[in-house]
Amino acid sequence: MDRRELAAFLRGRRERITPADVGLPAGARRRTPGLRREEVAQLAYISTEYYTRLEQARGPHPSREVLAQIARALRLSDPERDHLHHLAGTPPAPPPGPSREVRQSIVDLLHRLPQAAAFVISATYEVIAWNDLAAALMEDFSALSRRDRNLLRRGFLGPNPDGRPLYGVSDPDEFAATATNHLRAAAARYPHDPEVTALVDELLAGSEEFARLWAEHCVIARPTLHKTFDHPLVGTVSVNCDVLDITDRDQRVVIYTAEPGSRSEEALRLLSVVGTQRMDVPG
Repeated sequence: MDRRELAAFLRGRRERITPADVGLPAGARRRTPGLRREEVAQLAYISTEYYTRLEQARGPHPSREVLAQIARALRLSDPERDHLHHLAGTPPAPPPGPSREVRQSIVDLLHRLPQAAAFVISATYEVIAWNDLAAALMEDFSALSRRDRNLLRRGFLGPNPDGRPLYGVSDPDEFAATATNHLRAAAARYPHDPEVTALVDELLAGSEEFARLWAEHCVIARPTLHKTFDHPLVGTVSVNCDVLDITDRDQRVVIYTAEPGSRSEEALRLLSVVGTQRMDVPG
């Protein structure tokens, strides 16, 4: 535990937050920038004496729970939270489950790709953000429940309940192998997450193909460079597939683009006109 560095870090983070940032009145005769020590202690549900000792480099070794409460009170980012834990000599616990929160910069990126079908998937293949062209090419994800936006369920457990063809998953054999390998790796990263465990159990019970692939214990996924969609409006659409990893959130941005001048590019252009007119990012 580096008490001096921890104290300096806490002071610096405290001084950058205004009372208004956390819903507190500024008050009169405030002589310190940012929050007072007692205000941080109040927000973190710890005693003022305890927090003061931490900032004076003479505090005890804080627990993970206390560090988490201080991180919330100081509105630390994920990297700052991890740094706080390391300074305190208590490495942060692994996240309990896959993150579903998409950074605003990634959402903005999807908006800025009007000629590409782009979407974000979580570690368990849940579609958690998308642009209009992705909805037009694959499915209108805004019309689906969160459960039905999971591409693993849709790929292994059959078509839509109403019998419509499944447009959200293309190249089923290749998808099945790659997605199973990714899910096995995710299950190892989140062994105590009930949603991950329930998803694996559901797929094992409902799909012989998934059970066979799961039994192979493979975690190496080959990159998928091309995909083909059989779309009800524009017919066959062949696209290049590029995947960008968002490592700090354990998410992937999937981007589909067509070869310039190809029939598929014209099909995507048509879909961009007739597709949905808004972006939906589920919470």
